[in-house]
This record gives sequence, C-alpha cells and structure tokens, in this order.
Amino acid sequence: MSENILEVNRLVTEFNTENGHVKAVNDVSFQIKRKEIVGIVGESGSGKSVTSLSIMRLIPKPPGKISSGEILYYSDHENKFVDLTKVSENEMRQYRGNEISMIFQEPMTSLNPVFTCGDQVVEAILLHRKVSKSEAKSLTLELFEKVKLPNPERIFSSYPHQLSGGQKQRVMIAMAMSCKPKILIADEPTTALDVTVQKTILELIAELSEETGMSTIFITHDLGVIAEIADRVIVMYKGKIVEQGKVLDIFENPQHPYTKGLLACRPPLDIRLKQLPVINDFMEVGDEGKLIEKEASVAKAIRERIVNEAETKERYNRLIQQTPILEVKNIQTWFPSKTNIFGKTTEYVKAVDNVSFDVYPGETLGLVGESGCGKTTLGRSILRLIEPTGGEVFFEGKNIRDYNSDELKKLRKDMQIIFQDPYSSLNPRMTVGNAILEPMRVHQLYDNDQQRKEKVIELLEKVSMLPEHFNRYPHEFSGGQRQRICIARALGLNPRFIICDESVSALDVSVQAQVLNLLIQLREEFKFTYIFISHDLSVVKFMSDRMIVMNKGQIEEAGVADDIYHHPQREYTQKLISAIPKGRLEDIRSRLQNN
Repeated sequence: MSENILEVNRLVTEFNTENGHVKAVNDVSFQIKRKEIVGIVGESGSGKSVTSLSIMRLIPKPPGKISSGEILYYSDHENKFVDLTKVSENEMRQYRGNEISMIFQEPMTSLNPVFTCGDQVVEAILLHRKVSKSEAKSLTLELFEKVKLPNPERIFSSYPHQLSGGQKQRVMIAMAMSCKPKILIADEPTTALDVTVQKTILELIAELSEETGMSTIFITHDLGVIAEIADRVIVMYKGKIVEQGKVLDIFENPQHPYTKGLLACRPPLDIRLKQLPVINDFMEVGDEGKLIEKEASVAKAIRERIVNEAETKERYNRLIQQTPILEVKNIQTWFPSKTNIFGKTTEYVKAVDNVSFDVYPGETLGLVGESGCGKTTLGRSILRLIEPTGGEVFFEGKNIRDYNSDELKKLRKDMQIIFQDPYSSLNPRMTVGNAILEPMRVHQLYDNDQQRKEKVIELLEKVSMLPEHFNRYPHEFSGGQRQRICIARALGLNPRFIICDESVSALDVSVQAQVLNLLIQLREEFKFTYIFISHDLSVVKFMSDRMIVMNKGQIEEAGVADDIYHHPQREYTQKLISAIPKGRLEDIRSRLQNN
C-alpha cells in the first residue's frame, strides 16, 4: 500500500479564450499522504480551484482541457495507482463521489432549490451505494447528526432556502461524506461564513478526517484559515506553485515574497496599523512576468505602520468632542412572521429592536455580529432603504424619519451605501463609466455630461483604476476592481456619510487589504464618516474608532474598538473573538502537538 494516496505530476490545464490559450494550471506537482490535510492557498486566479476541478475531471470542455501531466490516485481495491487523466468518463464516475468527493464554495448554487436537503443526500447515496431507499434515509439522518445539524428530521424535509449558510454547508459536507471518500476536496467552504460558523466547519472537517482516515485538500485564499486546519501548505500564484512545506515552516519562515505578502496583509489583532501591508510591498512583476522580490520583511512592513496608543486616544478624544453627525434613537425594524385568519399580524421578527447610538464627523463606527444579528437591517433602516417600525434617526440635527420622498432623494446625495456584492450592485448592461455618471446626472451635479465624464475619470484614478476602464462592462473586472468601481460611484455625489455593508467580505485577503487601505485614505482626504458593517471582527477592529457588537437585533456591547477586543465584557463578544483565525505560531504548535 502506498503512503501517498494522490500524486499530481507536472499538471497543465489550459483554457481557450479570446486572448489565446491560458494555462490556468501550469506544471503543478504535489503529493497527498493518507490522513493528511493539505491547504492550497492563493488569490483568485492563482489556479487553486482549477487544480481541484482537474483532479475531479470537472473541467468544462470546451473551452478547457487537461493538456498534459498525471493525476495518480491510489485505488485500494485495485491495489495500484490509476491515472485519472486517462480513464474514461464512465470509469471516472466510479471514483468521483465514491472515492474522491468535493465541497464547493457556494452551497446555495450546489444544492437544487426544488428538492429537500434530505432527498438530495439520499439521491447521492443511492447513486453510489447498493442500499434501499429507507436505508439511504437512515444513513442521511446519521450523517446530519454527525455534521452536527440541529434537528436532523427537520433539516431532512427542509429546502435549501430555509437553512442558514452554515447549515447549507453542513448539508454539502454530509453529501460529500455519504460514500466514505478517501479524499475530500473542500473548495473555499468557509469564505462567506461568519467566523463562529467558520470555526465549527473547520473543526468538523478536522474531526471527520481524523475519524474516517480520509485525506483532505482544503482550498482558501486566507492563510489564517490554513493555520487552523492544515498539516502542509501549497502556495499558488498565477497557475504555479511558488512555495510548499509544513504549515509551521511556512508561517515561521516564509521564503517566497508572495507568501510573505499573503501573511502580512491580514489585519493584525494585537496592534493598530495606519495601513495594511499589501502584496506589492514584497514583490513586483518585471519584464515577461518575472517576479522581482523587494527588500522587505513581514515584521518591518508591519512595524513601519504601527499607530501608538497615544495617537489612538488623541484621535478618539478629538472625535467625541464634536456634535454627532448621526443620532440613532430607539430604532426598531420588525418584520411580520405570523398572521391570523383575518390577516392581522400576531408575531414579528424583531430584526432591530430598540437600538440607540451616535456617530461623530470623521469617525468610523464598526457594526459587528453574526448573520441574522440585525446589522445590515440597521444600516438600511438608517438610510430608509427599509422603513423602520419605530424610533428616530437624526442626520445633522434633522429627523430623516419625517422626510418626504423629494427630501429623501436630496438626502441620498449626502448619505451613500456600498453593498456587499459589487456584481449585483452594478447594471451588467451599463458601462462602469455610465454607472458612476448616472447618479451625478440624477442629482444635477456639474453643468453637462462632458464635465461629469471628466469627474468620473478622476474618480476612477482615485480608486486606482484606469481612464480606459470608463467604457468597459462589470463582467470584465475582478471582484476587487468591481468593489473599487462601487466605491467610485459612492464618491461621485460628494457624500458626507457612507455605510459600508460587508463591502470586503467576499474578497481575497490581499484585495481586501487594498480596499480597506483605500477606504481609510479616502476618509482622511475627504473627511468622510463611515459605518462599517462586517461579520469579521479583525477587519472591523482595523477600520473602526469605536465598535458596536450586535446580537439578536440589540446592542450586546459598545465602546472603543481596541478596548472591546482586548477587554470584552460579554460572553458573546468573547466567543466572536475566540473564533477569529489568528495564525499565531504558538497556536499552530499547540494544535500540531495535540494531533
């Protein structure tokens, strides 16, 4: 029996595009041992997901194909290595699902919305195992219990839209585990999840690996997550492996500048920085795509940006001596959940329940909490994108709850929002230049469209985009670039107050660092006031002067961001902080010793 269960040798996967052949995976080689958890890390476009799809033989043809290399899987019942690139599609179906399973990034698109969750897992079991339908149901309920889903019977008969993101991901894990695979590929399974849910999913995958003896390939863009789960790390950049090794070695002494950049651009928790280091601090791309390392260490890059405690206190004292720009008083937003036979509401979901706070000019106030805590509803209620049920919102001393539609339209110029998903925020049929220009036209800013176009180009350059991007469409840009376009659109009306609603949660950590730095730079330049909403407490701590922790529609804890992190008073806040992947060497050592 081989010690390695998978050997990938000189794999090349390419796609035929308008710009010619693109090698998404270029000469990649690595091995996976039995019972081992290997993390593959890199930014979007690094080739990590295409590598996993190549192993599963799920590359769409056309435009893609595995053009060379071997994917050798050790089949225990055949007692030999099988090259998965050479088996027929029918033979591959025997390995896919049975021997090698995959959890995809977005569970909502992986689950069929018209079938119950239980029926979908039963179908997978019946497809691969010779059991009756009633046995398949029993196995499904066992799996739901194993992946710690509450009330397995209820989940069995629930549809995907009736479950939370974390519950849907557990259903996907149950489906992937249903045939007792030898290898589990988890492709960004925790990217859009709360830190608390993420922690339970990571623990669950580690437990199942230990219990069943399967090997796991865990794909992510976040090295902090890798530190929580992996034995070894493979770092990918533009289709190639630039570094691989034991997890402790990579964190303790990274060799490649790209790895150093990925480690440095995560918001640190123990110190406050003026700006986050980014990949470009460690390397640049020279002629013919050659990487040139800059003379910079992670420690030096961080040390140069540290804000001392006195500066933080001075800024805080200066902010709170001003008259608040926004005063939220006893705001309530309730949604009807039950009605009687006469249509009268008998029960409400209290999404926001009696919340009060002030925001000062030039301040960033962080709103943090798990999904469903009410933070997004609160942000939209303040702007009256959702009508509150009760309470008052004063902007610059005027109660905007009393505004009529014309007054509200004028207010939109001063109060803007940057949404979580930049792609759904932009009209796919409108060029990005026109998307930024249109609100200026609506609010009759500047004399004519030529002046507006000049302003749009100025804004694009301000957010590190190019003038020629004016005539391109949203689909032609990456997620980070689209978010920059949305920021430029928000800036176009010269607002004084901006709500950032989970505006970096779906971005790579490296792109996230660039966008966060941009938001801070713009705040200093234009004296903006922000409410920054996120489920990621490390990001909120980096961005915010003060922080509000929300839970079940109410304020759980509020205060200076650093104080809340270092001295949390409430158990809920402590739970949020303990769930953050910290990537500390002592934590990695402790985890490896206990395994």
